[in-house]
Amino acid sequence: MSGNQLTARILRSTSWVLVGFGGAQIIRLASNLILTRILFPEAFGLMALVTVITVGLMMFSDVGIGPSISQSKRGDDPAFLNTAWTIQAMRGLILWVITLLMAWPMARFYDQPDLAIYLPIAGLALVITGLQPTRIETARRHLAFGRLTMLDLIAQLIGLSLMVVLAVITQSVMALVVGGILSAAARLILTWRYLPGAPNRFQLERAAVHEQVHFGKWIFLSTAFTFVSSQGDKAILGKLLTLGVLGVYNIGFFLASFPIMLGMTMAHQLMIPIFRDRPPGASAVYRARLRKMRFLMSGGLFVLLGGMAFTGPWLVDLLYDDRYGQAGAMIVLLACGFLPQAIGLSYDRAALAAGDSRGAFVFSGTRSLVQMALLYIGFTRFGLIGGLASYGVAMTLVHPVLIGLALRHRAWDVLHDVIFAILALGITIGAITLHAEAIAGLWAFR
Repeated sequence: MSGNQLTARILRSTSWVLVGFGGAQIIRLASNLILTRILFPEAFGLMALVTVITVGLMMFSDVGIGPSISQSKRGDDPAFLNTAWTIQAMRGLILWVITLLMAWPMARFYDQPDLAIYLPIAGLALVITGLQPTRIETARRHLAFGRLTMLDLIAQLIGLSLMVVLAVITQSVMALVVGGILSAAARLILTWRYLPGAPNRFQLERAAVHEQVHFGKWIFLSTAFTFVSSQGDKAILGKLLTLGVLGVYNIGFFLASFPIMLGMTMAHQLMIPIFRDRPPGASAVYRARLRKMRFLMSGGLFVLLGGMAFTGPWLVDLLYDDRYGQAGAMIVLLACGFLPQAIGLSYDRAALAAGDSRGAFVFSGTRSLVQMALLYIGFTRFGLIGGLASYGVAMTLVHPVLIGLALRHRAWDVLHDVIFAILALGITIGAITLHAEAIAGLWAFR
């Protein structure tokens, strides 16, 4: 764990990622349990729509500032960093203006007049996020996660504590909206004040702009499709379900997805530097070490997802009141559906580390289109059960595309995929059989 060699930095960074993610989930769960007792399911349904739109704007405008800094040879150059920060700040302001323009049309589309009020307010968080220093990405580039993790946790604790206070006072969705702004503001202040490094200033260097735009054009398209796959379910179900059922679904998704979100966080923050410094195509030794790391990561995720799949209904009964009971069956199907995604979680990072953002886009686009098509078909033909089951089916169908991307960069591990595919099938059959009665109750949502 000590020293500055890559292995030591990977171990330290992995530990901090686990601490940060685990702490964040504990804070979120605690606030979630408190807020579900103060507010009502419709509040979480409406907030889910607000989040879909604001996160969608962030992802549809992502030009890959973080991956660009992480993989570029100029990733420590002040001019390069200032250019990245300037682009990021301009983007945040533009996104807020777009939320102003979208507020009324979205309120009409979802037939929720309150969206016209909440969206412009929630959009202020986009401006604040755009001002975050590039020292955050520099810390990730060098796998220095300690201080950054602690600042993130403190910011979340501040924001979510204030959210609970506001919920008690207002008894409305406004508490959730303003709480998101306060969390973003707390993170901005803490990272500017306490992360080491030179402060950013406005600067647009032509060479840096060209490099970031050239690399980021495929990231832009890739993250746009990633939004479709990660948030498109709520966008579609928000139109097809009542706000109350959408709120219950949001609770179920929160609990079922935390293992896969942990895996995505680790892959996003750790794998690009690892693949950059130890490309699997360089030597058999690197491939062997990556295999060990991949088996450990996939094994841990399968334990967590399997635990959620087998205990979902009991967990919901323990933590929530009867209004959220249906979330338990949703957790079973969602957790099983995330198992195929966990198998190939690190492969696209090898492409990004090699600068192949186009390859990552092709996979992301294919996954999103297949997933949304199956979600809509599954829901309209078989109700909510069909929509939930579509996750696993979609990821299984697009895995060959991911394998093709991994083969291009010599990152595919056939032994790993075969072993965990068999485990995924066993977990799915066992969990669905165990909770068949609870799952059958979802047939009512058609």
